[in-house]
Amino acid sequence: MPLSEDEQRILSEIEQHLYASDPQLVREVSSTTIYRHAGRNLKWAAVGFVAGMAFMLMTFTTSIILAFAGFLAMLATAIFFERNLRKMGRAGWRQWTETMRTNGVRERMGSVGDRMRDRFKRDEQ
Repeated sequence: MPLSEDEQRILSEIEQHLYASDPQLVREVSSTTIYRHAGRNLKWAAVGFVAGMAFMLMTFTTSIILAFAGFLAMLATAIFFERNLRKMGRAGWRQWTETMRTNGVRERMGSVGDRMRDRFKRDEQ
């Protein structure tokens, strides 16, 4: 059901007020996708899983209890990963991986490397 002219005018006024009052929010909302939050959680879960595995491997020879804590951390992050993957669904996973392919992980990491290089670059005088 289309909006009436009066409703369209009111909606337009609300949009203009939002653009004027909080342009940062408008930029952030317009640049994000619905799957971005779940994708960020997937990344953190993967990092947590690797950290739990490293902790488990480092503490296995000294204390079985600490190694078991690392295993529990791995299990918790694997469950967290699976839940967020289900939230994304098949369409979200496809969209997220396509953006990773098109943007490229190397490009993302390359910009970090360039910034670090620029920060620590010494003036050649």
